[in-house]
Amino acid sequence: FEFLHISKNYEGENAVRDISFSLVSGEHTALIGPSGCGKSTTLRLLAGLEVPSKGEILMDGRVVSKANRILEPPHVRGLGMVFQDLALWPNLSVMDNVLLGLSSERLPRNEIRERAGQALTLCGVESLASRKPGSLSGGQQQRVALARAIAPRPDFLLLDEPFSDLDLVSKMKLLEEISALTANQKLTTILVTHDPLEAKILCRFAIVLSAGHIEE
Repeated sequence: FEFLHISKNYEGENAVRDISFSLVSGEHTALIGPSGCGKSTTLRLLAGLEVPSKGEILMDGRVVSKANRILEPPHVRGLGMVFQDLALWPNLSVMDNVLLGLSSERLPRNEIRERAGQALTLCGVESLASRKPGSLSGGQQQRVALARAIAPRPDFLLLDEPFSDLDLVSKMKLLEEISALTANQKLTTILVTHDPLEAKILCRFAIVLSAGHIEE
């Protein structure tokens, strides 16, 4: 991925302004900085969930987003994303939440279900497949959201501050598991965080944001 002079405005306010950087497959990278610095907006621009106001985003040399246009939508970018609020559907079972992450895949129904089951197993929550998210602990919900993100077998895993509501012990355990999982599945991780410890555990590289621009 390449960001070329990307800016994003909301009602005249700059969320990010004139940022440029490259993300290389295999290089786990943290977008780090205080609240309101533009890191989640940057991740959503990368995912194709937000439209840039200026600049271009390239993937493998081709333009996937440019000023006021998304040329390639999220589901064709090879990305899996875990949102800050996890975005699990409370009325669906764990299995159905993961199947939802596979809804854009053009595969036979039995293969779709097999992939969902494999993702739940990889994340250690296969025994919870029939339960609803509301009956799970915070750590279990995190694992379900992670299973949904990896079920389509993406190249990049985007994590938008998903550990903020976990206690330290649960957070450390999940970080170690994600680190092992990404290595095993050859996933490239892009982590949004304000916590240097999270960044250090999961990532070798960091982009430090401040007030919508790259500081370091």
